[in-house]
Amino acid sequence: MHWVTSFLLAFATSSDALIRFQCSQLVRERLDPLVSPGLAPSPHVHQIVGGNSFNVTMDPEKDMPGESTCTTCQFSQDFSNYWTAILYFRARNGTYKRVPQIANSGFAGATGGGMTVYYMQDPLYDTAQKSKVTAFKPGFRMFVGDLAARTKAQATRFRQLTYTCLETMGTRDHETVAFPAHPCNTGIMTSLRFPTCWDGINLDSPDHMAHMSYPESGTFESAGPCPASHPVRTSQVMFEVIWDTAQFAHEEWPEDGSQPFVWSFGDATGYANHGDYVFGWKDDSLQKILDQPCYVNCNGTDLGKTQSIADMNKCAGLPEVVHEDIDGWLTELPGGHQASYQ
Repeated sequence: MHWVTSFLLAFATSSDALIRFQCSQLVRERLDPLVSPGLAPSPHVHQIVGGNSFNVTMDPEKDMPGESTCTTCQFSQDFSNYWTAILYFRARNGTYKRVPQIANSGFAGATGGGMTVYYMQDPLYDTAQKSKVTAFKPGFRMFVGDLAARTKAQATRFRQLTYTCLETMGTRDHETVAFPAHPCNTGIMTSLRFPTCWDGINLDSPDHMAHMSYPESGTFESAGPCPASHPVRTSQVMFEVIWDTAQFAHEEWPEDGSQPFVWSFGDATGYANHGDYVFGWKDDSLQKILDQPCYVNCNGTDLGKTQSIADMNKCAGLPEVVHEDIDGWLTELPGGHQASYQ
């Protein structure tokens, strides 16, 4: 995929309704209220950004925006929560060390590195942003990925979950669906692109995926049509997370030449990359933004109220629910996992 550099370096433009913003780290721990609600600790460690109402259960019947008092995201109306697994480095002696995150270009100072979030009506390289899309509704949530995937064939369904080996912070080509097989000068960026076709009825489903679909043919980037079963076109939610793997470039990599990084649930292939999303925009603020050709100071109306990185950071750091070491050199991954290629 070819990316437009100006979109990556600028927070906003006045000619489109593409939304790109940074979120500081809210918390890192073994909680997953979407896949394993009420379970503390959950099976593996996640890193979470967004509204401070994030909790063990995340009851869909509650008014989530109303429950939050702040958000770690730049849009002050966005109390959604976005999360992914944590990346670890595995040394030759079998111990593990958490890989820190880096803030994306233009967002230096975001607590914990955080992640960059996009909402797109059309492909990122289509500056016109011509399409009309439907914003998600209160109570909406979704998941993308397959925790059991360990081969390229198993990951085919989720080919829009990719890795970029960053030579510089501006590198955006040569995406792969597996971990890069060699050291990356600046780090590894994971990109998670969620489905864009909704069934128009269900806010969730048992597997948190069935109510959503990728286009019937082609992709979001090629403007593929939605299937009849999922006729409502939504914006594409995308996460970008940059992992500071460069600091491990001089550590002892495996003698067999295999790459040394592993997800917090044990996947050493990279094929099981996944992400979680729980909608929490206040009122109809997201729809208003998506309906306009711009979103800040558009025709004199500030549709997108943003906060500074310093104010985002004030919301970071939820009190721990699960007390355990996730940062030291560990003999096993939190939750008892070990690196696995199968």
